[in-house]
Amino acid sequence: MIRHVLWAARLAATIATVTVGSRPVPATDLTLPVPTIVLYPGDVIRDGLLVDRDFSFDPMATGGVIGDRSVLLGKIARRTLLPGKPIPVNGVGEPKVVSNGAQVKVVFSEGGLTITTYGAALQAGSVGDLVKVRNPESGIIVTGTVQPDGSVRVSDS
Repeated sequence: MIRHVLWAARLAATIATVTVGSRPVPATDLTLPVPTIVLYPGDVIRDGLLVDRDFSFDPMATGGVIGDRSVLLGKIARRTLLPGKPIPVNGVGEPKVVSNGAQVKVVFSEGGLTITTYGAALQAGSVGDLVKVRNPESGIIVTGTVQPDGSVRVSDS
């Protein structure tokens, strides 16, 4: 029992301070945006769903959470986000512009030549993601980049 108490006291001291060089650096207070309700995967994050909360963090270990509220607005939850808990960087993502199975416009442009057709998206994607699209007439599958307007731009390379 005494070992457990000593171990817990050492652990608490380690969490509260970080050693930089030869001097300990105390944990710092940070204000982070946190959800006010449970946000499920696919939920859009809006300003009304966030509140700022103060946390005491190790200054060397804060890289895994989002500290700027404006970065979160308009993003979607990629996993369940709990109320009052910091939001991890990998817990949010860009909204999907192209849905799996949706009909999308496929554009190929080079020089003065532009070819446009339609195809079926074989995967969902956000702006800038590479997605595969099948031409329903030929069955050929091409890979292209999702554009802000929901089209997919393919290139010859």
